[in-house]
Amino acid sequence: MRNDGHPAGSWYAETAAIRLPALPAPEGEVRTGVCIVGAGFTGLGAALALARAGVPCMVLEAARVGSGASGRNGGQAHPGHRQDQAWLEARVGAEEALRLWTLAEAARAHLADLLAEVAPEADYRPGLIVARHRPGGEGQDAAHIDHMARVYGCEALSLVSREDLAAELGTDAYHGGILDRDGGHLHPLNLALGLARAVLAAGGRICEQAPALSWSRRGGAIEVATPTGRIVCDRLVLTGDGYLTDIAGAARDRVMPINNFVLVTEPLGERADQILRSGAAVADTRFVVNYFRKTADGRLLFGGGETYRETYPDDLAGYVRRSLLKIYPDLANVRITHAWGGSVGVTLHRTPLVAFPAPGVSLAAGYSGQGVLLAPYIGDLLGREAQGDRAAAEALESVHRLPAPAFPGGRWLRRPLTVAGLTWYALRDRL
Repeated sequence: MRNDGHPAGSWYAETAAIRLPALPAPEGEVRTGVCIVGAGFTGLGAALALARAGVPCMVLEAARVGSGASGRNGGQAHPGHRQDQAWLEARVGAEEALRLWTLAEAARAHLADLLAEVAPEADYRPGLIVARHRPGGEGQDAAHIDHMARVYGCEALSLVSREDLAAELGTDAYHGGILDRDGGHLHPLNLALGLARAVLAAGGRICEQAPALSWSRRGGAIEVATPTGRIVCDRLVLTGDGYLTDIAGAARDRVMPINNFVLVTEPLGERADQILRSGAAVADTRFVVNYFRKTADGRLLFGGGETYRETYPDDLAGYVRRSLLKIYPDLANVRITHAWGGSVGVTLHRTPLVAFPAPGVSLAAGYSGQGVLLAPYIGDLLGREAQGDRAAAEALESVHRLPAPAFPGGRWLRRPLTVAGLTWYALRDRL
């Protein structure tokens, strides 16, 4: 799916509190230390680490700052990884799983620092509930909570009964769940714009409407071509998540873009007091996740539904509203004021992809819905690794070792084969 900028129906774009100066595309030949492709959380995180260290850097953005997944997502900050620690232990071993948990905790602390220092406008609010959409599972949830406390020292998780969850959410659609006090939610576009503002203040350069078309070797340097210029650099960092292009080479086959959709209601008035009483966000256990949270002015922001084609549904609001009304049928008469969609990058096993396609070239993408927390920090690691930081390189190597194979079928068949598999899992949600 092509990114043409912030979608017309985006509540985030309408309520963004940060305005950036004009960020023109490069013209002619430009020399810099590190060229970064993509002005989302990862690319801006890398640029901030470089600019603050005094390393010349330039970010090339094909559309607008934060106009990809970083500025279109549900705004939920999920601690840990998309696959839980037990899954990681089984796949990569206990020692490596512990390193990955440590990385995720460092990412959580890094996000807290960013929110305080560069993007207070992101309006972070604590609390995240994972709600079970089927009966049963209390024992499994309790075992997970115990395992996380014993093995990883995580004391932020607690079991929520069906009755308590119904009182908290204002619906009896769920069967209990887990509250994560270390999770939370925010205005993601304000986070992206705050990062960009900090990059510019530190001396970095960002260019909008400047797609990177290709890269090649030029002696000992790397040359990146754009429609209006050529960037000559020592290092190249590729990002873009669900909007990766052919510039990523074979790594693009390891990330599949899927389309996800969000709506925002009008302010709910007194009804808002009965929904999400604590102010936490919610994500449920469906394969195609429903996720929702309240905004500061008492609206409900609700995400639900996926498509795997190049096109969006004709009626985005109606498409998402069907999922909303299964959870809150009494909101049938509430007006939908905003609705938008966007692509997010997923990998086959829902583990993030860090790759090193060539000497001096690094890549990160495929956060699979976990990007609010992980992407800024992995970007920071990429920026520090480009400066020769050994600790950052070791942390990136842990992510690099995660299983993130190419989707089956190659470039031409991977989409239909993957669509068939994803559609089967989506149908299971309805059983």
